[in-house]
Amino acid sequence: MAEASYPDDLLYHAEHDWARIENDEAVLGITWYAQDALGEVVFFDPPAVGTALSQGEPYTEVESVKAVSDVVAPLSGEIVAVNEALADSPQAINEDPYGAGWLVRVRLSDTAESETLMDAVAYTATLGG
Repeated sequence: MAEASYPDDLLYHAEHDWARIENDEAVLGITWYAQDALGEVVFFDPPAVGTALSQGEPYTEVESVKAVSDVVAPLSGEIVAVNEALADSPQAINEDPYGAGWLVRVRLSDTAESETLMDAVAYTATLGG
């Protein structure tokens, strides 16, 4: 399991999702806090490429030994790629939530939405620790 971390180059949503913005696209995943709360991830059901995401709305599920949890979109856009490697190794979400454990890449429909997300300092303050 990865050490607790919240990289400064990411933006965070209150539902424990992160976004790494790269021009008009973003890579999305769940935070260290989310994967830690879930426990051992055993299944990721990737949405289809071309699926439209709406900020604040669930777009897929991650299943752990403890629960099935919705994953909420931190930004709106269209999925242009999914992390196919997670089909065979969903534990990458636990081991490297910000690297190999990324979930989807989206083409952003409204880049201004990123202004509603938190930086690492603001996000960690919401965790009460």
